[in-house]
Amino acid sequence: MTSSLSSSTSPPATRPGDIARFALYSAIGLLVFFVPVTLGGTSTILLDHAVSWLREHGAGVVPYYALLVILAGTVAPFVTGAWRASRLKAVFAFLNIVGLTVGIAMVAGVGPAWLMDAQMGPFLFNALVIPVGLIVPIGAIFLAMLVGYGLMEFLGVFLQPVMRPLWRTPGRSAIDAVASFVGSYSLALLITNRVYHRGRYTGREAAIIATGFSTVSASFMVIVAKTLGLMDHWLLYFLTALVVTFAVTAISVRIPPLSRIPDVPYPGVEHVPELKPTGNRFAYAWREALTTLREAPSLPRNVAVNVLDGLKMAMAILPSILSVGLIGLVLARYTPIFDWVGYVFAPFAWVVGLEDPLLVGKASATGIAEMFLPATLAADHASLELRMVVGIVCVAAIIFFSALVPCILATDIPLPLWTMVVIWFERVALTILIATPVVRLLL
Repeated sequence: MTSSLSSSTSPPATRPGDIARFALYSAIGLLVFFVPVTLGGTSTILLDHAVSWLREHGAGVVPYYALLVILAGTVAPFVTGAWRASRLKAVFAFLNIVGLTVGIAMVAGVGPAWLMDAQMGPFLFNALVIPVGLIVPIGAIFLAMLVGYGLMEFLGVFLQPVMRPLWRTPGRSAIDAVASFVGSYSLALLITNRVYHRGRYTGREAAIIATGFSTVSASFMVIVAKTLGLMDHWLLYFLTALVVTFAVTAISVRIPPLSRIPDVPYPGVEHVPELKPTGNRFAYAWREALTTLREAPSLPRNVAVNVLDGLKMAMAILPSILSVGLIGLVLARYTPIFDWVGYVFAPFAWVVGLEDPLLVGKASATGIAEMFLPATLAADHASLELRMVVGIVCVAAIIFFSALVPCILATDIPLPLWTMVVIWFERVALTILIATPVVRLLL
């Protein structure tokens, strides 16, 4: 992330090609992620078209590729010794072994009847693991263009006047916020932790960013939308989820436990206040973008780094989907646990007039285990409104145990486990209350 500069600093001279490079890369990134295109009678974003093409033409290879990624993700913590870092890391490392076992069973087509049920193992493997395993690395190619060449810095400057009043974070955090939606929450958390270490975020600000902005990326939202049959309404779903997520964050930062986190810098580090631009904001925004553009590596190198990061992210997530995700499905189908938790959320769904509030409550409750699970429970419901709201809950709840919680616990951001669980509850309840009337108005 590029730190804010004083507006009095001499701006770098714009060279021939700077504007073209900035505009071209940004336009390609925006096109791939946000513009629906009709191909073969199907209207969806180009990233989804690419994944569908690979699945169709590589049907015999793709499952083995996914299994290889799961194997790498399972072995890695034991090879590096990362599983010894904490008790929680050890738990997830051994859960990965469960995920690998399930993956082998899915590829071999052999396993107990309950596991081979179409709505259990095969659903997780075919509807989630394979698409995620493809979409994250492929999406990383174009994320290099969207995130790495100044667009986020350019937009961040214009968002400075609203970040502090609405979300109580510095203007520079706008880059974190948007990068999470179009990039990777794991990368965004890494950036947040680094900035916190440098004294540019306080502990409270870092916690707000981690639990309020670090949601799943557009790549993962495509998977949720496809599961819920929302791709015909992709832009509406994406934009509504973004607005609702940020609206929920604006409320959650003003109530405990986030409001009670000490607003102090990282221990032993002096706080570095953000400098505000003066004069022409557009010129300042271009200066920030140009600085990033000049410091960015070549496109091939940037793409290679992003693809590698995407593969690492897939390695970390795919085994969790088949372990924590499967445990969540088993608990949802064979135990009343999520029914009990769902009763806590059902009144919120009932108050706003959602059809089948008990289903909404139960689906929302499963999100604490794995963010995809609410979508799996609501996928066959006839109500478009209900499916849209549940899809937004998947994104706006932010906190889930299969991936995000371990990522946060691996940082120095002051967020104990109990705090994250309380924030998750608040976010789910607020999302149901806010998303339902918005969706009802727009559909």
